[in-house]
Amino acid sequence: GMPRLADLRSVRLEVEGMTCGSCVQSIEQRVGALPGVVHIKVSLELRSAAVLFDPSLQSPASLCEAVEDMGFESSPPDPSSAEPVPTETLLLPAPELGPGAAQEALARLSRVQGVLDVRESAGGLSVVFVPSLTTAPQLGEVVTGVATVPETPASASPARRASPPSSAGSGVALVKLSVEGMTCHSCSTTIEGKVGKLKGVQKIRVALESQEATVVYLPYLITVQTIIDQVAVAGFKAVARSKPRPLKLSPSELERLVDAQRPTEPPEPSEEAEVFVDLVAVALRVGGMHCRSCVVNIEGSVGGLPGVSSVAVCLETGKASVCYDPLSVTVPRLRQAIEALPPGTFTTQLWGSGGPLSPPAASRSPALSRTVEVRIEGMTCGSCVRSIEGTLSQRSGVRSARVSLAEHRGTFEYDPLLTGPEDLREAVEDMGFDAFLTGEEVVWARPEPLKEKEAESEKEGTPGGKGGPHSKCYIQIGGMTCASCVANIERNLKNEPGIYSVLVALMASKAEVRYNPDVTEPLDIAECVRELGFTASVMENYEGSDGSLELVVRGMTCASCVHKIESSLMKQKGIIYVSVALATNKAHVKYDPEVTGPRDVIRWLESLGFEASLVKRDRTGSHLDHSTEIQWRKSFLVSLFFCVPVMGMMMYMMIVDHQMQTAHHHNASAEDYVHDHSSMFLERQLLPGLSVMNLLSFLFCVPVQFIGGRYFYVQAYKALKHRSANMDVLIVLATTIAFTYSLVVLLVAMAEQAKVNPITFFDTPPMLFVFISLGRWLEQIAKSKTSEALSKLMSLQATEATVVTLNSDKSVRSEEQVDVELVQRGDVVKVVPGGKFPVDGRVIEGHSMADESLITGEAMPVTKKPGSTVIAGSINQNGSLLISATHVGLDTTLSQIVKLVEEAQTSKAPIQQYADKISGYFVPFIVVVSLLTLCAWILIGFLNFPLVQKYFPGYDKSISEAEAVVRFAFQASITVLCIACPCSLGLATPTAVMVGTGVGAQNGILIKGGEPLEMAHKIQTVVFDKTGTITYGAPEVVQLKIVVEANRMPRSRLLAVVGTAENSSEHPLGSAITKYCKQELGSESLGACSDFQTVAGCGIRCLVSSVDNLPRSEDDNNQRNGILVQIALVQSASYTVLIGNREWMTRNALPVLPDVDEAMVEHERSGRTAVLVAVDGLLCAMIAVADTVKPEAELAVRTLNLMGLEVILMTGDNSKTARAIAAQVGIRKVFAEVLPSHKVAKVEQLQRSGKRVAMVGDGVNDSPALAMADVGIAIGTGTDVAIEAADVVLIRNDLLDVVASIDLSMKTVKRIRINFVFALIYNLVGIPIAAGVFMPVGLVLQPWMGSAAMALSSVSVVVSSLLLKCYAKPTAEKLEAQLGNVKRRPGSLSDVSVHIGMGDLRRASPKLSLLDRIVNYSRASISSLRSDKLSIHSLALSEPDKHSLLVGDLRSDDLALEFF
Repeated sequence: GMPRLADLRSVRLEVEGMTCGSCVQSIEQRVGALPGVVHIKVSLELRSAAVLFDPSLQSPASLCEAVEDMGFESSPPDPSSAEPVPTETLLLPAPELGPGAAQEALARLSRVQGVLDVRESAGGLSVVFVPSLTTAPQLGEVVTGVATVPETPASASPARRASPPSSAGSGVALVKLSVEGMTCHSCSTTIEGKVGKLKGVQKIRVALESQEATVVYLPYLITVQTIIDQVAVAGFKAVARSKPRPLKLSPSELERLVDAQRPTEPPEPSEEAEVFVDLVAVALRVGGMHCRSCVVNIEGSVGGLPGVSSVAVCLETGKASVCYDPLSVTVPRLRQAIEALPPGTFTTQLWGSGGPLSPPAASRSPALSRTVEVRIEGMTCGSCVRSIEGTLSQRSGVRSARVSLAEHRGTFEYDPLLTGPEDLREAVEDMGFDAFLTGEEVVWARPEPLKEKEAESEKEGTPGGKGGPHSKCYIQIGGMTCASCVANIERNLKNEPGIYSVLVALMASKAEVRYNPDVTEPLDIAECVRELGFTASVMENYEGSDGSLELVVRGMTCASCVHKIESSLMKQKGIIYVSVALATNKAHVKYDPEVTGPRDVIRWLESLGFEASLVKRDRTGSHLDHSTEIQWRKSFLVSLFFCVPVMGMMMYMMIVDHQMQTAHHHNASAEDYVHDHSSMFLERQLLPGLSVMNLLSFLFCVPVQFIGGRYFYVQAYKALKHRSANMDVLIVLATTIAFTYSLVVLLVAMAEQAKVNPITFFDTPPMLFVFISLGRWLEQIAKSKTSEALSKLMSLQATEATVVTLNSDKSVRSEEQVDVELVQRGDVVKVVPGGKFPVDGRVIEGHSMADESLITGEAMPVTKKPGSTVIAGSINQNGSLLISATHVGLDTTLSQIVKLVEEAQTSKAPIQQYADKISGYFVPFIVVVSLLTLCAWILIGFLNFPLVQKYFPGYDKSISEAEAVVRFAFQASITVLCIACPCSLGLATPTAVMVGTGVGAQNGILIKGGEPLEMAHKIQTVVFDKTGTITYGAPEVVQLKIVVEANRMPRSRLLAVVGTAENSSEHPLGSAITKYCKQELGSESLGACSDFQTVAGCGIRCLVSSVDNLPRSEDDNNQRNGILVQIALVQSASYTVLIGNREWMTRNALPVLPDVDEAMVEHERSGRTAVLVAVDGLLCAMIAVADTVKPEAELAVRTLNLMGLEVILMTGDNSKTARAIAAQVGIRKVFAEVLPSHKVAKVEQLQRSGKRVAMVGDGVNDSPALAMADVGIAIGTGTDVAIEAADVVLIRNDLLDVVASIDLSMKTVKRIRINFVFALIYNLVGIPIAAGVFMPVGLVLQPWMGSAAMALSSVSVVVSSLLLKCYAKPTAEKLEAQLGNVKRRPGSLSDVSVHIGMGDLRRASPKLSLLDRIVNYSRASISSLRSDKLSIHSLALSEPDKHSLLVGDLRSDDLALEFF
């Protein structure tokens, strides 16, 4: 039925109502398929269709009707308007084609567009074609293409390969595919891996940024469609961008191409040859197949053998039909191939003999088949099952063996001619099991096809469904950076044989896989993950699988209730362990979260008649630990209360002493001294040796020592246990010795009934404790003032969730509100617009945008459609969604972040404080000095007793000389110990810190406690987060480029129209644009907007009216006169406005001009987003929107560099934006696309390399890193969580405060050091006096001297600290001036080194391969504003640098090959 060749007509039809490319395609397909239609081309822009048809079969009117049937409007044109179309006939010479090749050539030619008729004629092929659709040379090429294909495998010798280039080279072609849906590096590697494996694909390069793939392939081995299908298997959509075109290559280049492909073997015989050979079919009987994956395994492996053209395996009948080429492969070889397949248990035999390709041999009557059931006892595990199945299925005559461990039986299908039930039973017994025949069904009928059963078992998740046994393993996966990595892993693993389900948790970096242990094992699964480009290891004995649950159960009365609950719960599916305690009314339940969950458990308990509820874990309370602050306050107040009277008595004694000295003119004898003292009230003895003074001091000292000092004892004990001497050890040592010594001396004096009151040190403990506990209390106040811990993080979580039950058709049957803790994995949860996502999950139904800025820190909302993952704690914006819960409870992303913060806070070693360091040296030193004093005086005493006698007051003849000496020596050494304890040491740090934090707070820097203050000056590396820290975190318009003449659309009207349109949008870009328009127009009021529709990831469309009366800006005055007339006409005109990305414009048939496109690419290179605006079908403007850098950022970074610190930028955003921003502020090192958990790891990595790290951030995603860093600095405008986790909070959103906080730290630390000098100087002077070095000079230490020294040192320390109040923050001007003499040079992109994700992959720009650069340069198709890609996922590497400019003028298509 070829048309009569002269009679073709063409007609142009008007078509209205097409909106996008898919309309075009559907019209072309539907109308093109009509009889008599030779060709159709539809144009969306011109709203018309050109049709080439045969008038004998169609008329313009009938075509028109066909278009209208599809729902478009089309008016029938005048029948005479159909013009005749000329045709030509061409004789193609095809001399040496064999009969097979000639058929192939005819087939190929008839497929060419525009060819109407092909016949074989003498000397070649005669072709009739329409010259407007195809040309003679193209047709000629088709025939030569067939001719060059080697005819038989034999002719494909190397000699053949070097034949003239015209024939050899035309075998290779290049095609460019546009691939949709790639989001990160692993996507592109996946595609390269999947397509590169295909036979006939020579080379593939996937460019992520331009979303395209360039493939070099052999068209006679593989078609573009196959390649596209393979990309689809990997989960991406691909369309051919360019027409595949043959590559003209010289033989040597072809040689190189092929060699690069397979270095060793000669090229395989081409498969095209096999089309011309007569194929043969053979049917084999395959035994030992258990399930669907065996089928796939056999089909895949045998289908891949050379010479096999098709394989069909039927599991039920055990038959494999193979069509093969007898020249390339033999039946024994096929059987061998099947039997060699893992697990090695397949058996094969011929079903019948193979003949030429007749209908397969199945038409013969099938061999007899029977099944028998054998009861098998003694099986203990899966491997018993496998060994029985394996051994028996190998026996001759056994078709299949299926053994069930649970039911203790095996079902064997056998051929009664070859074996019998008794043989089978014996075979099982031979293997060491007990086997009994249970009777047999003679005729074998499977109750149902296996597939459904397997699907069912997979759905139910019941282990041991017919799909084979289920096992579960956990795999630790490294290198995942975003949700698309997760999707990629899940998708590819699910395609692997033997894997039932995969669940990947991004934050926890692990995957839970259910698999069939017969088919695969964990190591293979990990290997599959590795092949996708991630690191993977199997987590051995991982306990995370079981959920555990603590319930309060009310209504239990006795032990039988307990038993009842335990036994009935244990019967339920999925419950692993139950323990109920009657006394506490609590039940602990362990369960398998895939089978059941807390809701079911509570329901079961309620059905038993008990009330059950979850134990509420108060996670927030544990962090609000004010108890330490309270304990130090108590300690201080107790000490103070008892210290005041002691101090009073001391002062009294000092004054009296002084008066007596003056009264006697400094030459009082010892007798006078004794006499005067005994006359004072305080010195009056109540009992012999016990004066009022000593009694009172003792009474006041006891409570201080044991109540006020309690915590010091505890701390000191801990320190000594760890073999370190800190401040507390020193204090405890001094006070204990002072107290015990004084007590002992007092008791001895009373025993001896001494006349002279002994010198006691009861005043030391109270004074020490007062000063030190004051210091500690101040420190705690500073800490607790800013710390409200992680409670804020927890408050992000939704408290309730709406769980819905669905009917089979996905309609909602019922919904109930439940506690978030009760949501189980697999529940369907409904989230309304504006609601929070209660759990991590996958969208089942609905479209919406989600604001994940709290979690990821990126401001752009992310599109959510069925299949997208959602994060708990993020906010649903505009559509209602149904999600299926994948991670609940402590597994959600948010809980993982909380956990990270907690871990970081606990794992961070608190820095050892200065005071402790000094004490570390000071304690041993003092102990040594006091021991020396002791020994020295004992020596002196025995050598020169009168000396001791002279200085030993109250020496009484009643005691022996030796005793006097020892007592005197002890007194001296104890005096040393007591005076040495510097109580001002305890004040030195806290007072300075207190003043420092106060000054900081006045300057807008909140510092939590002393550690960060002491730490900050040691910092060597400062890590900045990008979004919200270096940049504002909210987009702003940076350029509005108008691309129409002003008289068609004046600037002010355009602003008004755009502002009005975007006013209804919820997208941050929209609000940024509206804000800009309002600013520019200087007015808050905008026009009216109707018919607003938004397409996620594309743009918006709406009608805007009543904007013409808005105020005009001045620049329109000059056109005012020209427009007056127009305005009068269109006073209340309404405009159709389209705002969106390139894709949106093309969908709406608006061409984007090259210069606009270039401007867009330019913006996108520097990480901005470019949006196009069209009004009434006319492209009017391009708006560039970017997250703008804070103005002071650059100055701050430069100052930090000047201070000698390394500055790093770390962001979850893509590397392109990161690099642009880093260059803008002068940062040299960038880590891009970093997950929250990786941020912590990165900080740790830097710390391990010996650097002290400060982290500056603002988002929830930074909080773990803030907690981990030596100093975490949070921006005050950031999220509460970050503020909690950080050590320093900058109240003003000003990065110069980072510099200021480090500066303040340096000043404070300097002050602390000065304080230590003051604290110690009095002691260093006092110790020798106490030791009696100056005795010969007559300088003996009186107890009051020690006390005075203490008081003085404390006062000096406090005064010194108060001097910090004079601190002035460095201002921007001052910093500018400092930097003024340092030569500035603008940062260029090539200075910035970018590292991606966790790997230390260097991506320095000059090292890009030339191809990358060319591909980068010719990428005009970066489709921007894909809102879901714009979040943390797009990995990009384009950078305008000098290399790409060198090759800029060359077209990439022509070059692309040379670099493959």
